Amino acid sequence: MDHRPPHPSLRHVGEPRLPLLAVPFALIAAVTVVDVLAPPDVHLGPFLVAAPAVTASFAGPWMTGFVGAVAVAAQVTVAVVRTTATDLNHTFQIIALVLISIFVTVFAHLREVHEKQLTQLRSVAEAAQEVVLRPLRDRMGPLRLASVYLAAEAEAQIGGDLYAATRTPNGTRLIIGDVRGKGLEAVGDAALVLGAFRAAAHQEADLPTLVAHLEAAVAADPDGTGEPAGEPGEAFTTAAVLDIPDREMTVRLISCGHPPPLLLRGGRVIPLEVDHPAPPLGLTRYVDTGFAPQSFSFEPGDVILLYTDGVIEARDAEGAFYPLSERAADWPGDGPDALLRHLCADLLAHSPGGNLGDDAAMVAIERVAGGA
Repeated sequence: MDHRPPHPSLRHVGEPRLPLLAVPFALIAAVTVVDVLAPPDVHLGPFLVAAPAVTASFAGPWMTGFVGAVAVAAQVTVAVVRTTATDLNHTFQIIALVLISIFVTVFAHLREVHEKQLTQLRSVAEAAQEVVLRPLRDRMGPLRLASVYLAAEAEAQIGGDLYAATRTPNGTRLIIGDVRGKGLEAVGDAALVLGAFRAAAHQEADLPTLVAHLEAAVAADPDGTGEPAGEPGEAFTTAAVLDIPDREMTVRLISCGHPPPLLLRGGRVIPLEVDHPAPPLGLTRYVDTGFAPQSFSFEPGDVILLYTDGVIEARDAEGAFYPLSERAADWPGDGPDALLRHLCADLLAHSPGGNLGDDAAMVAIERVAGGA
């Protein structure tokens, strides 16, 4: 199952929070009554400006303007009751209240426009997420899968972390990766890697050829100038690419500078460290290396946990890194979905205020007894 913790959605733009509306009206009533009953040398009229100012913080311009008008009417009432509406002191109070009401009404309008823009941006981000980082299927052949993506930015839905899975005639192939950098450029690079993987994963006969195809896509010349984009080492992607056959109790892994997957078996956590890791995608043209897969045992009941460095580099209030292996070992075992729920809650609790310093992604894969 694919998990993406929901961001708090905006209320409908301009929709007043009805319980809060009692506050400005109660304030107007209280100030009016006290001002009328106060001694002649006491004037509480200036406190009325708080009513439209408070309203502008949660309501739209129409409600803010209405509250301002009620406050002005209250000030005029006080002036008439205490002296006259043309009294110099009350006249200046009324003029000041009118000007401030107009100002906060304009402020409420600008805030409403900003909220509409934010809503549109969030909709675009959610649509981009569905296109670029497609949800993984719960079941692929003899495998059960779950995934989670945690964006570091509160309003972000996707960043430079990536994962994908696809079926082949003989098994399932997966990738998890982390693009260097942040922002829209990282999203574009992630989309490039994912597109290349989805296009070739079910076509390339072996894992080294597939990874070579990904390297060629990352190192390609997008501008047609004959030179790779950027300076050497400027753009690269760490990645772990896995091939899990349906009928063999193994997993073949090529690591391109990515943190090692964790194999959870019988309460033990075993890092799948490859003997000859390759450089990150986009850097192999600077290093004379090949893509050599390494095989590991992957039996029914085993769970493989893939993750990005945003998980293991999350720090607590004292600066300690998140101990992923230890926390994964504490998992009682109830499928990949439960594992990611356990780790996600624990990771956010580990980070101060539940805020991660970097995007984080995790994918859990369980081989189910009985085959496909």
